[in-house]
Amino acid sequence: MRSAASWRAQSSSYVPSFKTPPNEHPTRYLTMSESSFKVAVPDALLDRLQQKLKLTTLPDELEDAGWEYGVPLAIVKRLLARWRDGYDWRRHEAELNASLPQFTRPISVEGHGTLTIHYVHQRSEVADAVPLLFVHGWPGSFIEGRKLVPLLTQKSADHPSFHVVVVSLPGFGFSQGALTKGFGLAQYAEVGNNLMLALGYDEYVTQGGDWGLTITRTIALRYGGKHTKAWHTNFAVGIPPDVSKSQIGLTAKEEAGLERTEWIQKKGMGYNLQQSTEPQTIGYSLSDSPVGLLAWIYEKLVLWSDEYPWDDDEVLTWVSIYWFSRSGPAASVRIYLEARDAFKSVNRFTGAELNSPPPAIPLGLSHFPKDIIVVPKSWSGQMGNVVYSKEHDSGGHFAAYERPVELVDDLREMFGKGGPAFGVVPGKSGYAA
Repeated sequence: MRSAASWRAQSSSYVPSFKTPPNEHPTRYLTMSESSFKVAVPDALLDRLQQKLKLTTLPDELEDAGWEYGVPLAIVKRLLARWRDGYDWRRHEAELNASLPQFTRPISVEGHGTLTIHYVHQRSEVADAVPLLFVHGWPGSFIEGRKLVPLLTQKSADHPSFHVVVVSLPGFGFSQGALTKGFGLAQYAEVGNNLMLALGYDEYVTQGGDWGLTITRTIALRYGGKHTKAWHTNFAVGIPPDVSKSQIGLTAKEEAGLERTEWIQKKGMGYNLQQSTEPQTIGYSLSDSPVGLLAWIYEKLVLWSDEYPWDDDEVLTWVSIYWFSRSGPAASVRIYLEARDAFKSVNRFTGAELNSPPPAIPLGLSHFPKDIIVVPKSWSGQMGNVVYSKEHDSGGHFAAYERPVELVDDLREMFGKGGPAFGVVPGKSGYAA
């Protein structure tokens, strides 16, 4: 019998026998190689999921509770029934494989050995397209980049094209998770930078939201100028002026944004407190109960988006990636604790103030009105060297998934001809001849 440590340390060329050691998450399972990757969850794990779904015990619910106490029971019952009796993982698995060229690669991280990292890599037909690293957050995964990839790689004489890399962060999706403590923002940034260098992109730009903001910010601080040349985020935070809100002179739209921010801080931050203090404790529930994982994630998908019309199968695919993840659902939430020391303070406007000055390389911002932190555009100037800033009338926290066209248009403007970051990667205009 292999030890737990040796089981986790499988090389990317290993094809496991799918026998699960005691106390191990059951998903060391996929057909992997040093390069190409196809999601291929074994039948045994699908059968195990079905067994767990059939044995689900649901809680009771107060009359007329609505969303006040969390995800309504009727919604969970509907999703459970669909997951158990109608949802076809094999179809969605095949669609992921057909739409996204996926790979794995061993990436070394100083002090943490070598991790097998999963990523999407789609090159544009334009040879001098701009290399772009997309970094997701929680509760997202590489699926957040699914709609961006075909848009960003479009060949055109009218706008720039990009070579796109969508990394699965360590512990998320099909990337191996960290095995030792202390895997914080610097280490996630190192993975992203080392991956781009391994792919031959010595100079590149980045885009991200949620944890993608703090990780790409760290990439900009550590590798800015030499390797990463500019960064863009759809998670625009900010620092308020040192005066009372009544003296600031806010517009109605800005007032609505601050009200949204305060509501999220009051109503929707329990997950953050739990995951940043005792991630292992919540990890048992997320790893053992598929419906517990479903409710934990679904709540954020709904409350953090701008009335996005989530299809039930869409939700179940999103959640299934966590359930079938390489290291299990608990691995993804540890970033909240591991990254905690990087934050000097947290407040309802900044979200997080890091123990470091802002990066010097060009920064682009896209503001969406139903994000979980929504501050006046003018407050975001202290995030860095802001050269591009665009406000949108709709969209929430998952902008890459909710509003991919708007986000891509912003990137094209920022890095296109006449844009403030055009030519920031030497020799990479991105335009078709």
